[in-house]
Amino acid sequence: MPIVVNFKICDNSPDCLGIVVCPTHAFYFDEKKRSLVVDNSKCINCGKCVSQCGVGAIHFAKTVGDLKKVKQEIDADPRKQSDLFVDRYGAEPQAKEFFCSPQRFDLQILHSTKPAVVECFDADSIHCLVYSIPIKELFVGKDIVYRKFGVDKKFKQKYKIDQLPAFLFFLDGKLKGKIEGYYSFDKKDELISKLNKHL
Repeated sequence: MPIVVNFKICDNSPDCLGIVVCPTHAFYFDEKKRSLVVDNSKCINCGKCVSQCGVGAIHFAKTVGDLKKVKQEIDADPRKQSDLFVDRYGAEPQAKEFFCSPQRFDLQILHSTKPAVVECFDADSIHCLVYSIPIKELFVGKDIVYRKFGVDKKFKQKYKIDQLPAFLFFLDGKLKGKIEGYYSFDKKDELISKLNKHL
């Protein structure tokens, strides 16, 4: 049975990790077509490419029934490639203006004249980009400073962060609140309710 790629959310990159881990080179980038290609006659059904896809675009169908189901799911999928470039909770920043470097943390956050919200993330622990909640849906109409900050062990210890991602709320340079843990899209209302209590 074949490997199927959901090109609605695939960035079609020649650097795809599916290519890197494929032991038989069944998964490759076709320079002429400028697209990822799978030669299913070479596929040994190891599933390595599926586990390496960070956005869940690669699927493995074990049976004819699985193949039909996968194709139906892809056809019904409302997402599109541009969704990969939307800033989402728990993911690395897409927009440069959201990123806060350690050197600018004091200036942008602790010395802010507005309430400041820091979203702490760790690239090694984030959930799938396209399944997370878009940031623009969480802070509609809020007059705040919002930044994403890649944390290390020292930062987590300083602010007593047990789970990532996490929101830290600062006012006049002092930590006033915290929300920890991943929230899937179906828990958006719950997260917004918690955010409103801190803002």
